[in-house]
Amino acid sequence: MRQSFSKRTGPDGSVLVRTYPVTFPTGYRSKAHSHEWDQLTYATHGVMTVHTAKGVWVVPPHRAVWVPAGIEHTEEMSGRVAARSLFFVPGLSKSLPRDCSTVNVTPLLRELILQATRIGVLDRKLPTQARLIGVILDQLEALRTAALQLPNPNDQRALRTAALLRESPGRPESLSEIARLVGASKRTIERLFRAETGMPFNQWRQRLRLIHALRLLADGLPVTSVALEAGYGSTSAFIAMFKKEVGTTPSRYYESMEFRV
Repeated sequence: MRQSFSKRTGPDGSVLVRTYPVTFPTGYRSKAHSHEWDQLTYATHGVMTVHTAKGVWVVPPHRAVWVPAGIEHTEEMSGRVAARSLFFVPGLSKSLPRDCSTVNVTPLLRELILQATRIGVLDRKLPTQARLIGVILDQLEALRTAALQLPNPNDQRALRTAALLRESPGRPESLSEIARLVGASKRTIERLFRAETGMPFNQWRQRLRLIHALRLLADGLPVTSVALEAGYGSTSAFIAMFKKEVGTTPSRYYESMEFRV
């Protein structure tokens, strides 16, 4: 399904940015769709997961996901998700990526996104709005990507491995045991994951467990339960991994889940 907003750009195309603030209930999953405009979605609360043919991108609080025009995707919510989306005319900035990415949101960009959503649409013919568009683009071009995406492999053996782990991210089997289940050797799976996802298998598996943990935290599970569900033998090992990847402890992250817009 392709979603079109072309009727809202004005007869002379002066509207360059549109906004869509919305709150989704926990468990909501959209149908597969794409947009005619580039999309930036910022989560102020809850965890949004974006699925495409190439992989998975996770958007916890204070992060955003960039989805270029024309990329078909679905959106899945963990916890109550307050999302603030900006839609940009395609090609507005040549510096912005043409693939999906998860990015960190600075305090300044957060306020710019919220101000834009309060206005509704940004028209380049209005000087104050033209300046706001420029500052938003400057901020987007300077953003750093966040390590919260999980690319899909292509080879069928690697795909079966990924599917087994996605069904149960915390499963305890070693790679050698999982490789036997999909009819491949450990070295073959390691080679395929590195070549096709750009990540060593162990890093890919840890990223999957982190994504699973973020969703469980959004659903309100305690940290000890999340650690076990994510496949960690001790809570301390889970907390160390989480802090390294996310930049804060699970308990502080959980506190950030307190609902706000």
